[in-house]
Amino acid sequence: MRYLSLTSWSLNRLLGPLYWNEWDDKNQTITTVFEEQPQIHTLIEMPQLLANHGFHAMEIIHPHFPSTDVDYLHELRTAFENANIRLHSILIDYGDISTSNRARQTADYAFLKEWVTIAATVGAKYVRIIGGEARSDDQEGLELATAQLASLVNDAKQKGVGILTENFKSLTETAENCVYLKKHTGIDGLITDFGNFTGATKVQSIQQTIPHSKSIHVKALENEDGTINQAELKGNLDVAKEMNYEGPITIVYDGPDDMWAGINRVKEIVKAYI
Repeated sequence: MRYLSLTSWSLNRLLGPLYWNEWDDKNQTITTVFEEQPQIHTLIEMPQLLANHGFHAMEIIHPHFPSTDVDYLHELRTAFENANIRLHSILIDYGDISTSNRARQTADYAFLKEWVTIAATVGAKYVRIIGGEARSDDQEGLELATAQLASLVNDAKQKGVGILTENFKSLTETAENCVYLKKHTGIDGLITDFGNFTGATKVQSIQQTIPHSKSIHVKALENEDGTINQAELKGNLDVAKEMNYEGPITIVYDGPDDMWAGINRVKEIVKAYI
């Protein structure tokens, strides 16, 4: 079954401050960077709000969590349960599992393990771990990422959380590397992001990753006049449908206009594929 989902990034200008993590190379440590944003909705309010808008699932980027205290995580979990909305995944937006920097390897691995525990506590089905920032042709980086992911899978299984990776950042910009990580690590699957594959091989790359995907991130390209490139978007959705994709179709809106209006424009197209 295909069903409507939304990523919290689609409302990044409405959900309050963002807490980004970055690697401080000088001090060899992970830092947190605070980005001020208006708060029109709280994360706790989102499950019921999405239910009211006809969605059935949500994916949350980790910088949107205002707290990781256990009491807050339980409150958020209850909000999802009460609204009958699935928390499909937490999209961990930090971590380079392909790095050869030993200090960063250790720090990032511990960071990712901590977020697996957070995901289990809040009731997320999956976490998305970035494949890495090594170049896509860096075989050593690919093998480092493979080893790190395989190890994280073992920890996640004990906590009842699945692991996904996505065609996001440089190592997994190719479908071949995405599929390699799926086949050699024991992760549960991939996320295929329509907007992250580009160029002449885009459709072929989508075709290669869809059979392994547990989520689709629907980013709509825009024409010069700001309207949605419907032919391109429908073509990508046709591929998913023809390949019998089952799972969330997660809308990712990142335009400058009103965020709910942008989400709804994409939603009107996506609904035909549910």
